[in-house]
Parts: sequence; structure tokens; C-alpha cells
Amino acid sequence: MIYFASDFHLGMPQGEVSKLREKKICDWLESISSDASEIYLLGDLFDFWFEYKTVVPRGYVRFLGKLAELTDKGIKIFVCVGNHDLWMREYLEEECGVKIFRDPLIKKFGTKNFYIHHGDGLGPGDNGYKFLKKIFLSPINQFLFAKLHPNFGFKLATAFSKKSRLAQPEAESSYQGDNNEYLTQHCLEILKSQAVDFFIFGHRHLKINVELENSNPLTQNDSHEKSRYMNLGEWFSGGGYAKFDGDQLFFYDL
Repeated sequence: MIYFASDFHLGMPQGEVSKLREKKICDWLESISSDASEIYLLGDLFDFWFEYKTVVPRGYVRFLGKLAELTDKGIKIFVCVGNHDLWMREYLEEECGVKIFRDPLIKKFGTKNFYIHHGDGLGPGDNGYKFLKKIFLSPINQFLFAKLHPNFGFKLATAFSKKSRLAQPEAESSYQGDNNEYLTQHCLEILKSQAVDFFIFGHRHLKINVELENSNPLTQNDSHEKSRYMNLGEWFSGGGYAKFDGDQLFFYDL
């Protein structure tokens, strides 16, 4: 079985609430470990993450330990970098055995084609974030941030992360229709040149499962079933995941 989850936002809010969510995530990972061959965690695992040369954010030991335990068992775990953990580097690969990816991942499982990513910065619009992302990914800016003392740097970044969540418009809490959703528009654009059965994203903080109209017969799948865009939602107010059984992709709530 292949599993997908996203947007744990560990560390938000600080204290016992985050620890309870961490335990819930670890329990879920343990529950799927008996039949999972691959697990895809699609970004924003942490509400903030930065790797100094010898320092990483405090906490998350249960979660990190569970990742290491599962990869030691031979389960492949892939982690997509999200907009809240843009500064993830090699620590999780070296210490936990996961594989990190940043660009959309295109994979074939059985006869199905998958397009997998966190979802940030894809599609038209959202130009403000796309500009900020370039700033955050600048090697010079990362170098300068690394010069800050971790106590100050983490406090500053956590405050910025909280502000970015509070600034989300109310419309973000519901699906805005195919013509107004950036990720839906991105999917439709990709379908003009590639055959994809399932697009899987996080980032949106909303569970979405919609059929896509593919107008290009050259990129339609062999079964002539419609492609689907599926968004995994988030874990700080709910929790859920998707499972691919070799033929179909299903949503599950916790």
C-alpha cells in the first residue's frame, strides 16, 4: 500500500497541543507500518524548520524517531518540502533515512500516473507568495538568517509563521470552484501535455476530491476515467490521509 498525508504543522501551537498531535501522527504511522511500502508526506510537517550547521528546532523526537524506525524496517518515506519548512536540508535524510524532494514528483504506481507535491507556488496567481518564496530560498538570505542566534531566529520565524496563517482569507476555508482554484488550474494545464490519473497536494488545508475535465485526447488515461485532483487537508484541526491500493485512491478520516 502507498500512503499520503500532509500539513502536520508540528510546533503549532506550542506546548501540549502540538505534542498530542505528534502522538496522533506517530500512532497513525505505526498503524500503517504493517502494509505500507511507501509513504509520502507532502510538506509543512513542521510549522517552522531551519537547520543550522549543528542545531535544529527543539522537540519532535517522537516523530523523528518513528520516521527512522520505519525507514530502518525498509519502508520508503518521501518528504516534500512545504512553505513552512522551506529550509529543510539534509538532516532528515541523514538521521531519519527519508528522501526529500522539492519539485513536483511524477511517479507511476501500477498503471496509474501520479503528480505529487506540497502545492505551494503552483498555478496562476498567488504572486505575493511566489515573490516571498524567492526571497526565502535566496542563499544569501539563508546565510544571513543562519548568523542569527537560534533563540532569536526561531522566535522571529515562529511569529512570522503565525502571522501568515492568521492572514489567510476566509475564502480559503471552502472550495472556490475550478476556475478560481490555483491548484485546479495547474492540474488542467499539466493535463494538456501529460497523462496524469491522480494529482495529490497539501498546502490548501482543505480536503478536496474533484474530477478534472481533460480536453486533450492525447493525454487521457487508457481507461478513459477522469483524472482527479485530491488535496489531503491538515492535521491541526482534523486529520486524514489517502491510501492507494494499486488500483484506486481513497480518503480516510481519523
